[in-house]
Amino acid sequence: MTIPSPTPLPRTARRQAMTVFVRGLEIAARIGVRADERGRSQPLIVDVELVLRDPQVNALADTVNYDDIVACARRNADIGHVELVEEYVERLAHDLLDDHRVQSVRVRAEKPEAIRGAQAAGCELTLTRD
Repeated sequence: MTIPSPTPLPRTARRQAMTVFVRGLEIAARIGVRADERGRSQPLIVDVELVLRDPQVNALADTVNYDDIVACARRNADIGHVELVEEYVERLAHDLLDDHRVQSVRVRAEKPEAIRGAQAAGCELTLTRD
C-alpha cells in the first residue's frame, strides 16, 4: 500500500522526528516475584514509542506496523514466567530496537494489580541506537 506524498513543508520547516506508538495494550502475563503471582496470569499494561531513524514516511515499508509492535509485546509475555517487570521491559525494548528503522524506543509496563490502593506500579525504559 502506498501512502500519498504529504504536502511539501514550507522551506522554514523540516521533519525532526516521526514517532510510532501503541498505548494501553493489555497483555495477560505470568509475571511477579511474590508467591501469589506464580502460576497465574495477571494484566500488564504496555506502552511503546518508537522514534524512526528517518522521519520521512512514504510507504508502510518506511515505518513499523502497529501489529508488529503488538505481536512483539505478546511474544515477550508468552515466553513463560518472568519475575520482574524490568526484565520484560528490557527484552521488549531490545527486540524492538533490532528493527533497522528504529532510532530509539521507550517501553513502559504497568502492573495494575501490584499494589492495593494504587492505580499501577511498573517501570519505563528508553534505549537509543548508538
